[in-house]
Amino acid sequence: MRVLLTGCGGYVGSVARGILESAGHEVVGLDAGLYDGCDLTPLTPPPAPELQVDLRDVQLGDLEGIEAVVHLGALSNDPIGELDESLTYAINHLASVRLAELAKTAGATRFVFASSCSMYGASAGSGLVDETAELAPLTAYAASKVRSEESLAQLASDDFSPTFLRFATAYGVSPRLRLDIVLNNLVGSAIASGEVRLQSDGMAWRPLIHVEDMARACLAVLEAPREAIHGEAFNTGSPDANYLVRDLAEIVAEVVAGAQVSFAEGAGTDPRSYQVDFSKVTSTLPSFRCEWDARKGAESLASAYRAASMDEALFNGDRFTRLARLRTLLADGRLDGELRWQEQAPAFSAA
Repeated sequence: MRVLLTGCGGYVGSVARGILESAGHEVVGLDAGLYDGCDLTPLTPPPAPELQVDLRDVQLGDLEGIEAVVHLGALSNDPIGELDESLTYAINHLASVRLAELAKTAGATRFVFASSCSMYGASAGSGLVDETAELAPLTAYAASKVRSEESLAQLASDDFSPTFLRFATAYGVSPRLRLDIVLNNLVGSAIASGEVRLQSDGMAWRPLIHVEDMARACLAVLEAPREAIHGEAFNTGSPDANYLVRDLAEIVAEVVAGAQVSFAEGAGTDPRSYQVDFSKVTSTLPSFRCEWDARKGAESLASAYRAASMDEALFNGDRFTRLARLRTLLADGRLDGELRWQEQAPAFSAA
């Protein structure tokens, strides 16, 4: 299929492109370039997008010949909602729905939407939550995913199939690394400082999924029979990948010899706590199985961080933290208050 991959230069997209292409799909990448240069050297940066376009500015002509969309592009986590909630909704919800409408008009038949298990909010006391559970988002990011699913579902028709992958919390090595996600952060802290530094009391539950497994889930939806994925939501992760954050810290301390678990000043309860049932995705998409677990992922991250000479300056800088990166671009006047380039967007690094 000819697939439009939004967010192709991001944390997940820079991994997903290679996996989709290796499976024989023709990928057209779209990205605004906000995180160009945020590479974990000496890893190879992702290839330049064919469309270096803000998601809000996509035109019908950009989708000519596109048969499917894998929509990863978004303001990507809870803290960014603190920057401006209205921007989170404008980009994550309204621009996503507009993209789907254009894709449907252009003749695309599948729309794979990167949603999030964070929509379940504080549900840890309810046992494992499946796709029928009440949605109780606690942040603008999570709420934007709820709104998007609701709006995109209304576009489903005989010739247009939206599918919602409610991803667990991502982790793992990517050319466009992020340190603002739990396991990546804990391993980075251990390598940089010798401390596995918890920002909370560690008693929140968090399901995890490796970035490569996320990409494979997108591929599985693209290649599944239409009747299996049409208008469906799937919690996407592994049945054995619900972890207490404190247990993740202990795994990291075992992987990084000499590292000690510690707590940041003021560390308290994290209300975002949920355990997720992943049985639907494994039963409906037999070609999809998670190949990674937290320990294997932590070992891979530690190796990559050492190769990149991760130290406290790199760990605490803005390169790998999305909110910090945006604040730097805003402070430098390179982005305006709507997160649009004030100057020509930087040319992407070549692969």
